[in-house]
Amino acid sequence: MKLKQAVLLVLLAFVPAIGQAIYFRDKVSWQTPVPASEMVTVAQAREWGDNATWIDARPAEEFAQDHVPGAMLLNEDHWNELLPQFLVLWSPEKKIVVYCSTQNCNASREIAHRLRNEAQLKNVFVLEGGWEAWLKAKR
Repeated sequence: MKLKQAVLLVLLAFVPAIGQAIYFRDKVSWQTPVPASEMVTVAQAREWGDNATWIDARPAEEFAQDHVPGAMLLNEDHWNELLPQFLVLWSPEKKIVVYCSTQNCNASREIAHRLRNEAQLKNVFVLEGGWEAWLKAKR
């Protein structure tokens, strides 16, 4: 009897895991590689100076704690609210640098993808290493 209960509990534990795997199947970072031509290092982005617009794709709480000077918040959670605000200030001659927490964070890739495909913007780059790389380079 205990063996049946244990098997039933294991099977029930897999139900939410399977649901998450199905729901997040397109959001796994290793499934959305960024071509090298769409990546930028901190050093390269800094060389662009005022010709770069920085986009922080992290949650609002992290943005409020600290962010790249002059960066704008634009994340998945508030895309519909924040995109129009960004587009008002966007300048077509500037390059867009999107970052999130780390290299493995998928938020910057998602935001860059949406800016390219939904907003039809050009010159959108993902910051290699994300916020952590920025902090490391700042030291």
